[in-house]
Amino acid sequence: MKKLFCISFILLTHWVSAQEKNIRIATRNISLLYGVNPEGRLTQQYFGQQLQPATADTLAQGKQEAYVTAGMESLLDPAIRIVHNDGNPSLELKYSSHTSVKTNDDITTTTITLKDPVYPVTVILHFEAYYKEDIIKAWTEVKHNEKKPVQLTAYASSMLHLKADKYWLTQFHGDWAKEAGMQEQYLTTGMKILDSKLGVRANMLQSPLFLLSLNHPAEEENGEVLAGTLAWTGNFKFGFEVDEHNTLHVNSGINPYASDYTLKPNEVFTTPAFIFTLSAKGAGQASRNFHHWALNYGILDGHTPRLTLLNNWEATGMDFNEQRLTSLFGGAKKLGVDMFLLDDGWFANKFPRNADNAGLGDWEHNTTKLPHGLGYLVQEAEKQNIKFGIWLEPEMVNPQSELYTKHPDWVLRLPNRAENYYRNQMVLDLTNPAVQDFVYSVVDKTMSENPGIAYIKWDCNRMLTNTYSPYLKEKQSNLFIDYTRSLYKVLDRVRAKYPHLPIMLCSGGGGRTDYGAMKYFTEFWPSDNTDGLERIYIQYGYSHFFPANTMAAHVTNWGNQSLKFRTDVAMMGKLGYDIKVDDFTEKELQFSRDAVTTYKRISDIVWYGNLYRLISPYKENRAVFQYTSDDQQKSIVFSYLMNIAKNDVFTMVKLQGLDPQKRYRINEINLFPGTHSSYHFDKLYSGDFLMKEGIQLVAGNGRSLSSNILEITAE
Repeated sequence: MKKLFCISFILLTHWVSAQEKNIRIATRNISLLYGVNPEGRLTQQYFGQQLQPATADTLAQGKQEAYVTAGMESLLDPAIRIVHNDGNPSLELKYSSHTSVKTNDDITTTTITLKDPVYPVTVILHFEAYYKEDIIKAWTEVKHNEKKPVQLTAYASSMLHLKADKYWLTQFHGDWAKEAGMQEQYLTTGMKILDSKLGVRANMLQSPLFLLSLNHPAEEENGEVLAGTLAWTGNFKFGFEVDEHNTLHVNSGINPYASDYTLKPNEVFTTPAFIFTLSAKGAGQASRNFHHWALNYGILDGHTPRLTLLNNWEATGMDFNEQRLTSLFGGAKKLGVDMFLLDDGWFANKFPRNADNAGLGDWEHNTTKLPHGLGYLVQEAEKQNIKFGIWLEPEMVNPQSELYTKHPDWVLRLPNRAENYYRNQMVLDLTNPAVQDFVYSVVDKTMSENPGIAYIKWDCNRMLTNTYSPYLKEKQSNLFIDYTRSLYKVLDRVRAKYPHLPIMLCSGGGGRTDYGAMKYFTEFWPSDNTDGLERIYIQYGYSHFFPANTMAAHVTNWGNQSLKFRTDVAMMGKLGYDIKVDDFTEKELQFSRDAVTTYKRISDIVWYGNLYRLISPYKENRAVFQYTSDDQQKSIVFSYLMNIAKNDVFTMVKLQGLDPQKRYRINEINLFPGTHSSYHFDKLYSGDFLMKEGIQLVAGNGRSLSSNILEITAE
């Protein structure tokens, strides 16, 4: 009896110890609390807003297993599935240990180690909590020391569990020239999946972004909103499962489609990071959290000024020579931009790049078009006091190329099948180390032979189809994952040698828009669609996760709007031009030159300030955006009237983010020469008045496709 009592006491002590094991991942406003249940499994006890006092979240009754495994008793879509050497397709994970280290006054790193009590498998859940930015990164490591490789068939980066009355999901969906369109839907019982299976240019149709609103549809500055994205430049999957108890389970990670991964003994499988925030003040605050985090941690040189530029593509396409290009340098100087960017068509000789059906892979300058090489163009640009940038697409190959002829084994293509082309090109097998060396050498050779090059536009114009890797042989199911990891290896090498070279991430438009890649890039190309009206929607969508200085926005001849309208839209991002400057009238040139000057003066507020999306283009035939400096001294307001209807009524617009006690003066800027402002803001306005009463931004009856930029300054 005494022995039984001792055993019972030991078990009770273990149970109490487990119950007291609280693991908190916390930011300024978010708390994610884990515990350990009597069976020794990790549970999510609480996920929500920070409570007062900080330990109040321990009273929450959450009992859901934190990282659900396949093959056991759970009925949920699992976060992880492993098939062991003996064919057993189950995994049980029990708590082993955890650590939490505060690396600085902003970042706390937490690891939770889980182990299978029967099989030698270890899963480590990693978290980085960014206190000031209210951002959490979560990723997972899987390893084992079984005698033979195991098969990983599911491997989520994160699993979160939420409890609310109702759930609304906003996805960012589109196609070429229609990127990041927002669609919101009510989640019913069952499974909703957002995913990509395109491998390369994975985000062509579905961006790896979502908003999840609790209890009611998402609002801009009200309500609880979870915003999440995956830092991965490849196939992704977000699973949203509402169970029979109306609990929502969110699985986020690499898409395991066609990607059973063979994991060797002692090899570590590391998932990409799922990055998320939980806002109690709507989608607007969630966006501002992401913007601040991205500028500090998520993008390359986030606080470094970006270069304005003139691109030649709309002016010349691939039909140019040295004389024609150097004549365009003068247009760049007239505009006052920092740089001239030479786009596609400058390379290859045996199969010259005169159209998109030849030359990709042969990265030497075309001697007919450019007899003196790129170095000559760099020097000629410098004579005009402008920098020179170049376009590359190093991951791709045309069948009409010397590279294809010499190395057909370097190309991803199915054996015994006809080759499949998209934009007349194929994808190089980046899983092959020799191909990795080649892709790196394309960049390194271009830069080392032409050291004055100041910028690269890195393009990627097709996805993966009809795919087979000659290098991987029997391990074809590793292809989707290994390709992306190989891309990162190449980019790591590029950044080791050229750590601060500005590089634009382009993929036929917004086919690559993720924080896995953005740590290597200074900006991305949201869309090939530069129509000013349609760009409002595209930039509006991306603004939910990316700050303005990451979104390259060029003034072109696309669209039927005025030059001023198209310029005003581009000034909300990283301004550039892709237009025939010599075709400008005298007033258009003066306006554009003044706009560049104005942009450089206000860009710090647009790039680094707090964004408030005051009026959504999805709700009215207008859109209004406000950027406010952290010190609340200055604010820039962009107002656009779209295709307005006869009966449209536009109410006063209430500004946000100002100091109620400060007094502000309002001036319209970026006016076209010979025009005058229709506004009469001839008073000083308190911040309190501007935020509670607001201002009328539609002067008179308004006019379709018109725009205004206001500068608001505290005095």
